[in-house]
Amino acid sequence: MDRIGKYERVREIGRGATATVYLGNDPFARREVAIKVAFPEILKNPERGKLYTNLFLNEASLVGKLLHPHIVQIYDAVVAEDLCYIVMEYVPGGTLEEFSTPDKLLPIERVVEIIFKCTRALDFANGIGITHRDIKPANILFAGSNPNTGDIKISDFGAAIIDNPDRTQVSGVGSPAYMSPQQVRELPLDHQTDIYSLGVVMYQLLTGHLPFEASTSYNIIYQIINTEPTRPSLLRKKIPGVLDAIVTRAMQKDTKDRYQTWEEFSHDLALAFRSKQLKAPKRDFSESEKFDILRELPFFADFPDTEIWEVLGFSRWSSVATDAAVMRDGDQGDFFCFLAEGELKVTKNGRILNLLTPGDCFGEMAVISKHTQTRSADVVALTDSKLLTVKGETLLRASASCRMHFYQSFLEVLTSRLELANARLAAV
Repeated sequence: MDRIGKYERVREIGRGATATVYLGNDPFARREVAIKVAFPEILKNPERGKLYTNLFLNEASLVGKLLHPHIVQIYDAVVAEDLCYIVMEYVPGGTLEEFSTPDKLLPIERVVEIIFKCTRALDFANGIGITHRDIKPANILFAGSNPNTGDIKISDFGAAIIDNPDRTQVSGVGSPAYMSPQQVRELPLDHQTDIYSLGVVMYQLLTGHLPFEASTSYNIIYQIINTEPTRPSLLRKKIPGVLDAIVTRAMQKDTKDRYQTWEEFSHDLALAFRSKQLKAPKRDFSESEKFDILRELPFFADFPDTEIWEVLGFSRWSSVATDAAVMRDGDQGDFFCFLAEGELKVTKNGRILNLLTPGDCFGEMAVISKHTQTRSADVVALTDSKLLTVKGETLLRASASCRMHFYQSFLEVLTSRLELANARLAAV
């Protein structure tokens, strides 16, 4: 079988202006990979060869650093005089470029979820000193055969600004239609240029049109600097006003008026669901709403975003009707729950022991105790409620860091309950 370094080359899966992407196999890690190989003639080009080599060097420097569920991982890289290639996570599916035209638009709710996941991924990148600089639909991949479900992954960090005083940053690259006013003016950039670019992507995925369109890059740049785009809702009638406002703020020309942080951007996207201005698709909570709920719970305060996504992956969300029993005294159970919405009561022999409100954790003793998994009280819904459930056996398969944070938070919960019990005894 043909090889690229130690990797087996299976077939070509993509081709661009500077490189070919192959599906490959890593025989040592026993996984499929994507291998981006630069065209040899590009590297030897007297005018642009150095630029393209620097793009590969830039991306190669990120091997092992971009560990986030919504960023394509970079596993390996070789940058030599006659051969440059990057070995990356293989994401079966396609890019969002396919869904950026009026005749192939994704549902509005799905677009909001995608953009939300991008905000969290780019916030993570910003946290380790990386600004992407080339955010566009072609650099956002979706996993699986159905673009309406599943994860998305941001790719192609070759043009990224990386906080490293010894590194010469790559310049002269990017896609003008998605550039911020600061980027087209070649001003110093930070994460707010990516916020603007993601606003453009959101605009295009919602409407099927770019906010600024012209026959030349010069005219596009003029519009980016001087004109205001048409509101998305005028191009697609079903777009609610709240999304007009979010896109408008993300694409403000002056950085003082733009979202200052990724957290602000993602919060507004999640709030669009939580305020019922958008309908979560085919489930009680959207992915962005789930993330936002967990991110705000004190229990998960010390969990990094990557572990919040991990929890979302192995937990189960469900609805409970008023008066329904969630747990029964004496039952066996290898799971614990968090109350996301509603109110529950905890009783023992008909006596109310506690009232649970959103954010409360319950049932964890059956998971952390080595001696018994028997419930010691009844838990019943006082109102229609929504729960997050985690099985004990699932928690054992979580990452070591995620499990550690769970057990640390369990200790804090138990300590708080002990303090409350002592206060009640003292008051008797």
